[in-house]
Amino acid sequence: MGRGYHRVTPAVEDEIWARLRAGYAAKPTARALGLSTSGVHGYLVRCGGIRPAARRRSTGRLSLLEREEISRGLAAGWSLRTIAAGLGRAPSTVSREVGGHGGRSRYRAARADEQAWARARRPQTCKLASRPLLRDIVAEKLRQRWSPQQIAGWLKATYPDEPEMQVSHETIYRTLFIQSRGALRKELTAYLRTKRVLRRSAGIRLPDGRGGRPGILNISERPAEAEDRAVPGHWEGDLVFGKGMTPVATLVERSTRFVMLVALPNGHKADLVADALAAKITNLPAALTRTLTWDQGHEMSEHAKFTQATGVEVYFCDPKSPWQRGSNENTNGLLRQYLPRTLDFRTLTQADFDAIADELNGRPRQTLGFKTPSQALAEVLR
Repeated sequence: MGRGYHRVTPAVEDEIWARLRAGYAAKPTARALGLSTSGVHGYLVRCGGIRPAARRRSTGRLSLLEREEISRGLAAGWSLRTIAAGLGRAPSTVSREVGGHGGRSRYRAARADEQAWARARRPQTCKLASRPLLRDIVAEKLRQRWSPQQIAGWLKATYPDEPEMQVSHETIYRTLFIQSRGALRKELTAYLRTKRVLRRSAGIRLPDGRGGRPGILNISERPAEAEDRAVPGHWEGDLVFGKGMTPVATLVERSTRFVMLVALPNGHKADLVADALAAKITNLPAALTRTLTWDQGHEMSEHAKFTQATGVEVYFCDPKSPWQRGSNENTNGLLRQYLPRTLDFRTLTQADFDAIADELNGRPRQTLGFKTPSQALAEVLR
């Protein structure tokens, strides 16, 4: 499965859908099967994230085995009536089969079966494609940002005695994700709450491999004393951005909620962040330099360099789990009173950031019994 369209074999298709049902996303699924991510994603987009119904041969149709018997009978010179009697089929059935696939001299069982299987691909007409009024109503409600569930429920309540004016929410989703000629336009997915263009399996979503970093210390390995906030010196950190993606680094001490801000006038590349944080941390007393907890942003990819310079181990949250450094997240919210997103942080100096931190550290905090972070830090240092 590379660029362009490549048919997915039944075995690979089974494995893809089994892993999706288990909670894996497209990227780890592709990696596990040795396929390209774009190939797996392209396959899912083509089918709308909904597994195509398995094709089954109707019991009334000739099977490959029966076609092989017809071929042998023709080769032996038997009449069509004799062949039909041996199969338990009507003579007209065998006559149509042979006449439609080359006649007595050119009939071949395998080729006839392939052609019949291909002609049998007749998708059912979509309900919304065959009922223009219903389709227009559904489309209008989608543009009003109604969910498919709301539309289906409203239709049932509005037209209780008209089944032709009712449609299930599943049909609406399938019509959006699996495009049918004359049905809902794919652009209407933009009005869905998630704006997705393909169905995602319900249930727990397992990590998809994005954001993970090899060779790091996970937050689960952090010392227990950091978790219970009994010992000072354990910090949480993050970047806050202003206008034009101008950054400032924020550091919050877990036990006292003491805040430090670190200017990053030259940007937030990993080496610049590591050097700026190290310069700030090394000015602290040894009792306040134990650990640092960060999310898995690229700005901390030079964490080993920071640890070597400061002796402070860096622990990383799980992917997409900012709540694991809750003190820092809460403090970042408070900082928006001083550092709104519309402010270009390059207009501020380190002295400006220090003044903001001092003011925030002088505000009483309920979680500290209405002591200020500065008072709490002074107590632990004594």
